[in-house]
Formats: sequence, C-alpha cells, structure tokens
Amino acid sequence: MRQDDLPSSHLPPLRAIQAFEQTARFGNLARAAEVLDLTPSAISHQLAKLEVMIGRQLFVRAARGVTLTPVGEQYLKDISGLLQSLEVATERAASDVSMDCLRLHSSPSFGLLWLMPRLESFRLSNPDIQINLSCSYESLHFSQDKIDVDIRHGRPNWPSYEVRTVRNESFAVLASPKLIARCAVKNAADLLAQELILSEATLLRWPEWFAQHGLARPEKPYALSFDRSYMSLEAASHGF
Repeated sequence: MRQDDLPSSHLPPLRAIQAFEQTARFGNLARAAEVLDLTPSAISHQLAKLEVMIGRQLFVRAARGVTLTPVGEQYLKDISGLLQSLEVATERAASDVSMDCLRLHSSPSFGLLWLMPRLESFRLSNPDIQINLSCSYESLHFSQDKIDVDIRHGRPNWPSYEVRTVRNESFAVLASPKLIARCAVKNAADLLAQELILSEATLLRWPEWFAQHGLARPEKPYALSFDRSYMSLEAASHGF
C-alpha cells in the first residue's frame, strides 16, 4: 500500500495534538486544560488516546506533573512547525487576502535600536505586507502567541525551528567621551581600577571578559548594575 493510500484515521485528532503540545509546554495537565478550556481528565483522555494511536509512551507521569520521554521530545519537535503552518494558513484564509501580515517579535531594545530604523525601507520594498511588531523579553511560543518570526539574542539551540543569523555579535568596552577624558585607560588592565557598570542580560559579563584578557575578575564592587542592556548603555552614555 502506498503512503497516500493510508486511511485518514492514521492522522491523530487535532484536539489530541493540542492537548499534547500544551501539556508539553507547561508540564502540567491542569495548566494545559486551562489554556484549552477543558478539564484535566479530558486532557488526560486525549493524551492516552494519542499514546495508544502512536503505540509509544510520550510522557512520564509523576505527582508534581509530567515530563516528556525521548519519544515525546522528538514528536514535539516534529509537530511544532506543522501546527504553526496550520494556524497561519487558517488565519490567512479568514483574513483580507489582498494583504499578507508579517508578525514579528523581538526584545524592546533590538526592536527600537536596530529593527525600527529598517522598517520603512522594508515597507517601501514590500507595500503589500502588513507588519505587526510586538516586543518583550519573554521567549514566546509560535503557535500560541501567533508570531511568524521571533528575533532572539543568544546561541542558536532551537532544533525545531529554522534559524537564520541576523548578525554576529562583537563585544567592545564603551564609555562616554567625558569619562575617557578624565580616566587614564590604555589597556584592559586599566579597567580594573575603574567603576564598572554591570549588565546582567548579556551573554558575556565583566568576569568572563577579563578572563579572556588573562586578568582576574574585578575586586571593586560594580558602581551600577542593570537587568537590561539598553539601560547599561544609556548609563554609560551619561558618563557614569
């Protein structure tokens, strides 16, 4: 029998797939039930139905919740893109077909400082595409949060998605001209005596930076610390 001759019953019910995806996302049947407006017992029933159909265990059940088995992890990777494509196709069919909508998500600092200045050029080149940009520091879920492109900062460890590099990051020490004028900084070691600003959101922090230059971590306490990179940059520009 050819693959396309298989009966449609080999396709799992959409409700079972949704129950599986949300349970995998939260690791909790009650939270999945809340999102899908079902009861926990209904979620459990859908998961059991899916496991019987596949013939493999997808979750390990415990008192505090559930965790994916290796089979479940692979299944989640395989279906995530399919669910997003289905949702996008459904929304497109229900929307104005004369204009496509590109839904972007990024961090606020990236959206403001890098993406925003380039949007006008993109709109001029693609006048038939409507742009929807949302910004937050959360890691969103494509099908749940209805986005097409999520611009993230970090190492590309997302095997279930198509990942493209916008640009590679380089690191440099920044200071205001006013601060440079009054501080004698000629090399990396000179920075150990300065009041440094700590950005807690970056992949490379001061201890790692000094280690790359063969120096010990600074002993002086940080003058200021921020949980957002753009706040650290703004503070440095003011001469702190």
